[in-house]
Amino acid sequence: MRGRSKLVTWSPSVTLVPTSSCFNHCGYCGFRQAPHPQNPLADALTEPEAQASLERRPGAQEVLLLSGEVAPQAPQRRPWLALLLRLSRLALANGRLPHTNAGPLSLHEMAALGRLNPSMGLMLEGLGPVWQRWHRQAPSKRLELRLLQLEQAGRLGIPFTTGLLLGLGESPRERRQALELIALLQATWGHVQEVILQPYRPPGLSPAELDPARCDELLDLIGEARHILPPEVHLQLPPNLWPRQRLMEALEAGIDDLGGIDGDRDVINPAYAQPSPQALARQLAAAGWELRPRLCVHRPWLDRLPSPLRQRAQAMAQQLDRPG
Repeated sequence: MRGRSKLVTWSPSVTLVPTSSCFNHCGYCGFRQAPHPQNPLADALTEPEAQASLERRPGAQEVLLLSGEVAPQAPQRRPWLALLLRLSRLALANGRLPHTNAGPLSLHEMAALGRLNPSMGLMLEGLGPVWQRWHRQAPSKRLELRLLQLEQAGRLGIPFTTGLLLGLGESPRERRQALELIALLQATWGHVQEVILQPYRPPGLSPAELDPARCDELLDLIGEARHILPPEVHLQLPPNLWPRQRLMEALEAGIDDLGGIDGDRDVINPAYAQPSPQALARQLAAAGWELRPRLCVHRPWLDRLPSPLRQRAQAMAQQLDRPG
């Protein structure tokens, strides 16, 4: 990585869960709650609850809307979309920027959210026979559907985050193929701003560090990803899912972003506490790296935004640049 900038970014973030009810039933998920038989939105987040969460995190510029999914033809699908739109507007009204990750969306749904969200996301997760087994009861996790979603976001010009979930039985070759598919989408549409390389951690109450052999394997993958993906695409690693003592190795291999850090918790992996940005900054500075906050939409993609969102995001980016 000779000649590469030693700048690493992160997003001050707060996570809102519109609903953890989900019609998918992935074999590895610890986030999902089974839908209520009569009302899949029985646990829906209320606006006062969301407002209280925002007030607890005044420094969070990104509001990650991380939602379980309602089946496309279910009668609650329209109320679910309306909830996502209300929470997006609430984020904007509080001077924040929403970033929605809510599974596959219709063209109409994605376009409506894209007018309020400067960036959106959907994990590709992976490809190959092992994923077909894990996703046997998860209709919206079909590879072709998720690839179409990434393409749809490109057609709409929405800055997008995707990524791979690593360590569920996929082969090195399948990982490379997945990265090549993302690279092809980026070459076509230019909208992929970051790719998350997320080590899978099994649900549970106690954290367990990755063993050295898996770390070495993932370091090799980071290097491959940096070679396969275009240079403008950021490579992200969640710092709470990676051994802190080996973080510099991940940066040297090609990681340049640590994602959204929510001071409350990682709602997908609650046993894995988020490190504080201050502690990360000290660790990086000691090794000659700089940790810098960013918005949910990276700067090179600001010009893609609709005018009202672009003006707001540009003003917020300038505010982040001010010392103190």
